[in-house]
Amino acid sequence: MADELFSEEVFTLTDEEGNEKQFELLGSQEMDGNTYLALVPIEDNENDEYVILKVEEDESGEEILVTIDDDDEFNRVAESFDEELFGEIDYDEADQ
Repeated sequence: MADELFSEEVFTLTDEEGNEKQFELLGSQEMDGNTYLALVPIEDNENDEYVILKVEEDESGEEILVTIDDDDEFNRVAESFDEELFGEIDYDEADQ
């Protein structure tokens, strides 16, 4: 698993407007030769949402995190993370 590649658990990401936000690593996966990270915002996360980013290399060989533009690729990765992160929760049992 790719967790060993990312010893740092907290990432500071900058959005399009230049705002910095801190995210905590929820999990990582390797799929089709790519590494994907699931990150959850540390603050202001009332909806328990997480983001999925792809690890790529920039021109200088530095690892960077990018959004996944391909809908099919994103859906495959999101489904895999949902199963890994939330697959063991039995929602029917929790209601009883």
